[in-house]
Amino acid sequence: MNIPFLDLKKQYREYEKEILDRLPGFLADQKFILGEEVRLLEDEVAAVCGTDYGVGVSSGSDALIISLMALGIQRDDVVVTTPFTFFATAGAISRLGAVPLFCDIDPVTYNLSPERLDDLLTAEIEDHGNTRIKAVIPVHLYGQCCDMNDILTLTEKYGLSVIEDAAQAVGTEYATAEGIKQACGMGDCGILSFFPSKNLGAFGDGGMVLTNDGELADKLRLLRVHGSINKYFYETLGGNFRLDALQAMILRVKLKHLNGWIEGRTEKAAYYDRRFQESGLTNKGVQTPAAVFKGCGVTRHHTYHQYVISAPRRDELQVFLTDRGVASAIYYPLCLHQQKCFADLGYKTGDFPEAEKAAGEVLALPIYGEMTEDQQEFIIGTIEEFYG
Repeated sequence: MNIPFLDLKKQYREYEKEILDRLPGFLADQKFILGEEVRLLEDEVAAVCGTDYGVGVSSGSDALIISLMALGIQRDDVVVTTPFTFFATAGAISRLGAVPLFCDIDPVTYNLSPERLDDLLTAEIEDHGNTRIKAVIPVHLYGQCCDMNDILTLTEKYGLSVIEDAAQAVGTEYATAEGIKQACGMGDCGILSFFPSKNLGAFGDGGMVLTNDGELADKLRLLRVHGSINKYFYETLGGNFRLDALQAMILRVKLKHLNGWIEGRTEKAAYYDRRFQESGLTNKGVQTPAAVFKGCGVTRHHTYHQYVISAPRRDELQVFLTDRGVASAIYYPLCLHQQKCFADLGYKTGDFPEAEKAAGEVLALPIYGEMTEDQQEFIIGTIEEFYG
């Protein structure tokens, strides 16, 4: 059986007519950069995320860069984040001349560990008087929020800005002391990626910054158009971070289907969870995704952008699956502190043991609402065969 990691062609059939019906009017309008489609998308995504403002930008990576710029992060400032995430999180920090300061992860959720963050900030700020630390970027990995209550307690204590990297977590909920909030609605701002493989994906690149701060939203809008309010007159040094209207139009169509797609992923994840237990694979060292916030009063504690297991002999298992037609992926095979481009930061293997352990064990399995039960059974059966 051939099982793709993600089947966007199947998904497209669900909304193809809506796109094609809207396309002639869009093309006749001949407005391709920003404009009304982008403004409407910003309002609609902000409503989904429970924030007051959305600012559409060119990609999730650019959303991180422009957020850091708007918060005043400058050369030699220090920004804390996880070493176990996609490159863009730390890359955005470095591109501004700031310095990524890595903090180890929680071994259960793979998200930034509040305990390790507490240790790090205490050591850097209280013990060593490091005044350069300006912000923290917690990454809501795979579709599950970081433990934001504890993280926000620490950032408030030290007066640090918070950018939520929710590139993989659109629609995910979290129970705060003030009530249930969405990913992107807890920090100073949060970012989304609309890369095609995301739960809400464009037909190319796109991203958005979400915030409840009107002044910050104004700064973001200024920065995304080269720092210009009036054409050819520049208030500050910005960049070209604009979202194409075509992508906004497509995303507005797809946004109507997001709830159903998340429900489909949640159902498939529950099926995986049950079958891994019933098959006895969890007794052979396979760990299914930890739903640590389940039962905390939230419905969408995890939106399963990825269904990631921890598996003994992971690399051998992946080859075994591939040989039998099952696609899989590793998010992420090498931690950021071990990457060649960050060698000048002075980290070494062993500095972040939990992140490094995760990099050697995690394996993402196919998950999307269009999957069939037969496909999931084949995957479970293949993994059973591997472990004997």
